[in-house]
Amino acid sequence: MQQRLKEYYYSQVTQDLLNEFKYKNVHEIPKITKITINRGLGEASQNSKLLENSIKELITISGQKPIVTKSKKAIAGFKVRENIPVGISVTLRKDYMFAFLERLIHLVLPRIRDFRGLSKKQFDGRGNYNLGLKDQLVFPEISYDEIDRMKGMDIAIITSAKTDQESLVLLKALGMPFRDTEKSIK
Repeated sequence: MQQRLKEYYYSQVTQDLLNEFKYKNVHEIPKITKITINRGLGEASQNSKLLENSIKELITISGQKPIVTKSKKAIAGFKVRENIPVGISVTLRKDYMFAFLERLIHLVLPRIRDFRGLSKKQFDGRGNYNLGLKDQLVFPEISYDEIDRMKGMDIAIITSAKTDQESLVLLKALGMPFRDTEKSIK
């Protein structure tokens, strides 16, 4: 499995970040530590077939088997009992993370309808970036005939950057398409 994005990060991006932020140590250079993909199940928690379909889709998208998160306590207003599945989650690291990020940047984001770039407001203040996708059909691995209903997912890109500005420069250098019309991060 050839990792062009990983090679590009280590050969080019690290040098650019070192020159721009004037780090004293190479270990201060921000890097992506992990990517998490989460999906809430909603009514799929009551239906085991929908749960299995969601698990298969996340395996296809990420290349790893997701864990099923279960409710900790019962909430009658939401028809949730204790210990039933409420979501699924995958954590990607190392080669899987770079492969997923490369597919996200070059294949998935351009396939989003009316896509004009990612918002710079989705940083969490600690250098991590979060984005949500409304449907799974933007992934080329997912066939329209195999899905039963549209389900979105949340993607969190966790970095070792200390500020949002460092993280923005890192993600821009890796090729993430951000909108230029918004105010910049302070």
